[in-house]
Amino acid sequence: MSKREPNSLSPLDIRFRRHAVRRLVFDQGNAIPLSMLKPAESIDLRIEHPVISVSGVATDYQVDQGALTVSAQDHSESALWIGGFNPFATYDVQFECAHGNAPEAGVEFSTPDNKNRVIILAGFNQSVCSFLRWQVFVDGHEKQNESIRLADPVEGAFIFRVQMLATGLNVFAVRKGVSSVILTRDFSELIDLRKKTHIRSFEFRLLTRLNTGESVVVKEAGASLTTGAGQADICAMTYEDGTPLLDQGRLWFTMSVRGRGLSHQIQGIFSMNPSVFDLRLDGVVVFDRGDGLLRNEISSHIFYDRDAGEWRGLTVGFSAYGDPEEGPPKQLWAVSSRRDPRFGFSIMFAKPADIPNVGEDPHLVYDADTEKWRLLACAIGDVGFPAALYEANTWDGPYKLIAGPAKVNGTGCLLQKFGDDYYCLFGSADRKFYVYSYPDFKELGELDMFRPPWDDQCNTRCWPNVIPLPEGFPAPYIALTMDRANFPGLQGWTYGALYLYHGHPKPDNW
Repeated sequence: MSKREPNSLSPLDIRFRRHAVRRLVFDQGNAIPLSMLKPAESIDLRIEHPVISVSGVATDYQVDQGALTVSAQDHSESALWIGGFNPFATYDVQFECAHGNAPEAGVEFSTPDNKNRVIILAGFNQSVCSFLRWQVFVDGHEKQNESIRLADPVEGAFIFRVQMLATGLNVFAVRKGVSSVILTRDFSELIDLRKKTHIRSFEFRLLTRLNTGESVVVKEAGASLTTGAGQADICAMTYEDGTPLLDQGRLWFTMSVRGRGLSHQIQGIFSMNPSVFDLRLDGVVVFDRGDGLLRNEISSHIFYDRDAGEWRGLTVGFSAYGDPEEGPPKQLWAVSSRRDPRFGFSIMFAKPADIPNVGEDPHLVYDADTEKWRLLACAIGDVGFPAALYEANTWDGPYKLIAGPAKVNGTGCLLQKFGDDYYCLFGSADRKFYVYSYPDFKELGELDMFRPPWDDQCNTRCWPNVIPLPEGFPAPYIALTMDRANFPGLQGWTYGALYLYHGHPKPDNW
């Protein structure tokens, strides 16, 4: 058999070999700063970080040798203002040591009048963190107050990390770079911090509760957008025809920053130079339906429509699982923005997309030959979420089913050109990346993956995410996918590590 010409190349003619793997666990090199208390750099702490007295005598704050010592001569509860509030950020307090039988210190989100407060504190016995305090006030009324004894107390210096996830949170103790889960909580039934009114009015504070002679020493504290404990749902950002967005020498991806349950994920924007493996978190996108909330939808395909001069796409309404009252169920939403959503913290407008029986994981292209918008997405089926092909006259629908669904439980849909032709690719629950024809949607085979991101025991509903590259790169194709390994101590869907593959056409008699 002779080699096929490039314009007749099929994804079945390519073998993908694994080149790199990494799980970004709160990667500090990728943290995007929001606010910071750095005592070593503070000149006038009183002005930079005002004191908010809550009860008792005045608390004493002293900076010495680059650390902040917080102490009290009698019972004292007070806080230092650090910054504004973002319900999708990660909040760190770096404790050096503590003195006393039961000092408490940590993170507080509160309105200036102290009537609405969400409090997560580390409780110490000398320099051993032995318990946590979880407390919620709504309209001046205490709704929850728990003291949680730690089965594995934390001794010595450590980072107290609170990962906010819109409707819940995870708390970690970080020692020698290793993050360990010590608490998880959901709170949207008490207070929905996705509300714009809360986001605009709440403050991020360093809160301390001390008795006579007690003190805590803090090296620094701050808020940032982070990679979380795992990443998944990788989808290359494109132009309207599905051409990958190769800009500034980098490919751009939407990936979910994973938290815990279905309502605890955040839509991250990452980039990578496709000649190496330098994954970088560039931004976070949230979505505004016009209901007074900023929502953490994920599994988005976002593209730049060159004719319209607008960023557009489809996202999946997983935030519905965190709604305290029944509202719109999980569905696909058409999203748009004039502002480039790749950088920093971005908001895209969202409206319902009219797509029959659709479930999740959309990928959308404008097919110039048919002058139609074509959508590959996972439908709701008897076998889970089988992939199906849809068509519309406009990018935001309404859509109609034109082919499928498939007969396997799918995930991670992709409409990609190989040579001159589109193909339909999607992951599955049966250890395959399927390849189907376009637009008749007939099964052709599966991608040839050397060292795939699974084994015989693990979950395999991974995303294929194959990208063709122009000349000059080490490989004419790459694939960026993930595994489904959950983070220790977290229940739900917290995967995964990221895997880079290089794809080359198979030679004769491979």
